[in-house]
Amino acid sequence: MAPFPCPNCHRPLHFEARVCPGCGFTLGYDPDSDGFLFLGDGATTWRDAAGEAHGVVVCANNDHHGVCNWLVPTDDSTAYCRACRHNRTIPDLSVPTVPERWAKIEAAKRRLFHTLIRLGLPLETKAEEIGKIQGLAFDFLYDPSAEEQGQPQVYTGHDDGLITLNLIEADDAERERARTRMGEPYRTLLGHFRHEVGHHYWARLVEIDPAELEACRAIFGDDRIDYSQALSDHYAANGSKIWTDDHVSYYATSHPWEDFAETFAHYLHMVDTLASIGGFDMRMAALDGPEATPEGHIDFDPYTATTEALGRQMIPWSFALNTINRSMGQPDLYPFHLSPAVTGKIDYVNRLIAKAAGRAIG
Repeated sequence: MAPFPCPNCHRPLHFEARVCPGCGFTLGYDPDSDGFLFLGDGATTWRDAAGEAHGVVVCANNDHHGVCNWLVPTDDSTAYCRACRHNRTIPDLSVPTVPERWAKIEAAKRRLFHTLIRLGLPLETKAEEIGKIQGLAFDFLYDPSAEEQGQPQVYTGHDDGLITLNLIEADDAERERARTRMGEPYRTLLGHFRHEVGHHYWARLVEIDPAELEACRAIFGDDRIDYSQALSDHYAANGSKIWTDDHVSYYATSHPWEDFAETFAHYLHMVDTLASIGGFDMRMAALDGPEATPEGHIDFDPYTATTEALGRQMIPWSFALNTINRSMGQPDLYPFHLSPAVTGKIDYVNRLIAKAAGRAIG
């Protein structure tokens, strides 16, 4: 996402900011205006950069646990922000290692929700379910066996709109061990959220629409094949299975549902990365060679852009970002390849989201 200015002193802020490092004012993010407000007038009134007052209060998760920097309208009876109201279960905070890990999880989840809101996707809670329209909820669970024995009893996944996340994923060392063990080039908390919410939107936007379901199957394959058997076969392959250019990741080869979720997550990766670059108005010279690319410049809104525009800019910028990461001894920021087949799948996701949001692309 693009950087946000402090509404008081205009210093650039990270999305997780709670106090401005420049002027020292208390800050809160207001999803309705997509910007930060500062607590002025002797800490009595939330104001924007123009000095206008806003009728908002801090999210209840900030009051109770200090883990949220989002604001809620004063007349909102839930008391929870647009991200926290989807929590069904929070972890046992009496365990010493849990509060810090949960804070990391909530920070990643807020970044996810910022993107979903910007894209205009429907965000019903479980209490707002109607008929086939599935609500979205989260269970964040502390699993002692994962920490003490290295054998988790709680697995990250999605089921009927409920996303479960094992708190061990917030431990960098444990997550890296899992990434290496499972042969993944990329594994992050935000990546987990983007993948699992992809499963939710398959059920929310595709499964309940017969015409859309057939269109999706034409792109990703027939999801009616046995899911459990497909995953069993995938993990039993033990390196003998080929990851082709038809899939954005190795895990995407396991089943059409996983292919869709991985592609959905990848679309969110692209959109938010390019929005961040565009927010700094960065430019990069065109790259020469057999696969020459145009000048790197994000002069469009990535949240509404065509897939062609996203791909055209993602190629040179990913090369540059990977180069920077390697200069710091870090793995590639973007360890993926945008083949024509993968781009076609991303285009399907892009069009599906635009249709759900009731907007045009480009």
